[in-house]
Amino acid sequence: MGLKTHGTMAVDWEQRIDFDRLRRERLERAKELLTKSEMGALLCFDMNNVRYLTATHIGTWAQDKANRFTLLPQNDEPILWDFGSAAKHHQLNCPWLGERSRPGISMLRGAMTPEMGRAEDVAKKIRIELEMRGLHKEPLGIDIIEPPVWFALQREGIKVVDGQALMSEARVIKTQDEIALLNMSAAMVDAAYDELYRAMKPGMRENEAVGLVSKVLYDLGSEYVEAVNAISGERCNPLTHVFSDRVLRPGDPVYYDILHSYMGYRTCYYRCFTIGYGSHAMVDAYKRCRDYLDAAIELVRPGRTTAEIAAVWPKAEEFGFPNEEACFALQYGHGIGLAIWEKPVISRLVSFDHPCEIQPGMVFALETFWPSTDGWSAARIEEEIVVTPTGHEVITRFPADQLLVAGAHYVTVDGPLPTTRETETAPSRGVIEMIEASARGERVEVAD
Repeated sequence: MGLKTHGTMAVDWEQRIDFDRLRRERLERAKELLTKSEMGALLCFDMNNVRYLTATHIGTWAQDKANRFTLLPQNDEPILWDFGSAAKHHQLNCPWLGERSRPGISMLRGAMTPEMGRAEDVAKKIRIELEMRGLHKEPLGIDIIEPPVWFALQREGIKVVDGQALMSEARVIKTQDEIALLNMSAAMVDAAYDELYRAMKPGMRENEAVGLVSKVLYDLGSEYVEAVNAISGERCNPLTHVFSDRVLRPGDPVYYDILHSYMGYRTCYYRCFTIGYGSHAMVDAYKRCRDYLDAAIELVRPGRTTAEIAAVWPKAEEFGFPNEEACFALQYGHGIGLAIWEKPVISRLVSFDHPCEIQPGMVFALETFWPSTDGWSAARIEEEIVVTPTGHEVITRFPADQLLVAGAHYVTVDGPLPTTRETETAPSRGVIEMIEASARGERVEVAD
């Protein structure tokens, strides 16, 4: 393992995460791409992009408000407009921003109605800054935006173009500190899976598993548990994406996807189990699922392409779907960073026509799925991979090379119950003799 696993604190006696370097190198990547673009400036409302450019964060409650915004002009430093008290906090505690942290309110995803004039206020703020720098006649790149704000910018004479692609490109290659944070984030999920594995048993509900995982992660220092997808039993096939209050039962398959954030950096980390024992069909499905995943991981190295990885995965028709769009994200790869889905995207749907070269510094997750022949169970596994200069390193370490059985403590008079068995008991020789005798109109005493 080439990557270090740090503690979650900063210390004076060991070099850990260098947050000054993290802030500087992220911003430098965006500035470099902006300089090469047609855009005079970049305006971001996506909170992940705002954090990437300004290294500010006010809580994930603001994630869906599209209210905070930052302007990055050509050859200049970013300006941030934030909730009033947050702006003051940044002035006091974020010296890399200082007076470039200002109060500013957009439309709160429509909660501020158009007649309140907030869209016009945002557009005016942006126009003034652009005019001061002679950039008001240059295209303005935007990542996401509410339509009234877009229209207000146009009325100010500003040409709006796509800026989301630039930010996606900036974020595709991770800095050394971003990779370290992603590794630490995955380590927290390692621990959550260990606690979960020890706790799973018949009678536990999916929502209880979600609560347990969330507590472990927050206790370890997670910033945000974005989701814990807990899927069990017949809910495994077809795959659903939300937990319920379903009760785990003996023989159930169950898989989880744990998505959380440490210092902004996410995980997307599936693991699959059975409760008490697993059927032969489930064991076979898991092996098939693992084989497809391992074949993809083996190809991860600089110079390969996303098309080469997608090519080792099965076609949609091979596992019960009419086309690649219908099974999208079941055999899948995606970049991971400040968001759970970033570049590159790896899928048979898009990668053959639009291959992307794999480069050192990319971090992405690879996830596979395979349905069991029983028609209701299925396997789902995922690993997170860092692309190194010479190959790759897997940073999701909770064991998944074989199907794990949780709560396997059943003992019969003949010894421990096998962990691979069918839910419906196979008939013994004696039972078969009884059935055959009954068909002949006879009664047979069974000795065994």
